Amino acid sequence: MSVTVINAGQAHNQVPAECKFTVDIRVTDAYSLEEILETVKRNVSCSVNARSLRLRPSGVSPDHPLVKAGTKINKRLYGSPTTSDQALIPVSSIKMGPGDSARSHSADEFIYVKEIEEGINSYISLLSEIL
Repeated sequence: MSVTVINAGQAHNQVPAECKFTVDIRVTDAYSLEEILETVKRNVSCSVNARSLRLRPSGVSPDHPLVKAGTKINKRLYGSPTTSDQALIPVSSIKMGPGDSARSHSADEFIYVKEIEEGINSYISLLSEIL
């Protein structure tokens, strides 16, 4: 959970009458979005409104061919801290790409050319394992 937007106050010398804030919560497939929302509501003393319950977390079985192929080429398996249109795809899928996922959606997001080259080789290796 990260507070990403805060709106409060009108002047530097007044106590604000209200404070509104947005909390971005990234979830895994261990809990439904509804379960997370209810947990938050039970543990805070303010009103809570879900911005969206549309982007669902997903998981892939360790026995899935894509996961097995990724393991064979020594890819580190983990749940992505970022989201994408993958959350709307109703089929098994993995999220794999070049660069450091921790830099995604950051103020200074970037990728090295070497990481792009390594990514191309990873895609080729993954597909070679499956085919």
